[in-house]
Amino acid sequence: MDDYFELESRLGYSFKNKQLIIEALTHKSFKKPYNNERLEFLGDAVLDLIVGEYLFKKFPSSDEGTLSKIRASLVNENGFAHLANELNLGKYIYISLAEENNEGRTKLSLLSNAFEAVMGAIYLESGLDGAKSIAIKLLEECYPTIDLQTLSKDYKTALQEYTQAKYGVTPTYEMIGSSGPDHKKEFEIEVLLVDKTLATSSGKSKKEAQQKAAQIALDILSSEDAK
Repeated sequence: MDDYFELESRLGYSFKNKQLIIEALTHKSFKKPYNNERLEFLGDAVLDLIVGEYLFKKFPSSDEGTLSKIRASLVNENGFAHLANELNLGKYIYISLAEENNEGRTKLSLLSNAFEAVMGAIYLESGLDGAKSIAIKLLEECYPTIDLQTLSKDYKTALQEYTQAKYGVTPTYEMIGSSGPDHKKEFEIEVLLVDKTLATSSGKSKKEAQQKAAQIALDILSSEDAK
């Protein structure tokens, strides 16, 4: 279990207590005496404070309502999964074979939780300043422009603009399944480009599933362009 050394290099941070990073990367499905849920709880609070302070200082003229909207666009499952993908975090998470076969390494919730846990672990070792320097650096790398207008643009629109500019075509969405009772239904959506599946995702509504699938597709296409 030493894959985390590569992750430490990506983070620019070396853990003194290696058990902390192992715990932060361990999903409950891995069936160890420990998992990352407690560190996730801590990391969520730490990131909320870090991003809140960052926005407070970055936008001295913005009112509370605007700051709250910008923070809400960054501090959520999709936002943290986006930061996790920047670190290729899914590669390093310890999950069960069943979760592996269920594409657990690409699940937004799993990636988001693991990212929060890693930040919680860094906070425990190096305090708020240590966690802040890493989180802000990553945030600014992932979001070259941080303002309400840019962040409020939905992923479907962003993906459409990206594929139109690069390939001259726009993506389409198809529902490939649904599950659960009527009051708690999950919809599975795939996003396609010229009949090729770019990504699939699920959500509590078709719109949510489409947005998640579009975000995953954007991350994949951006990663391919960066190679």
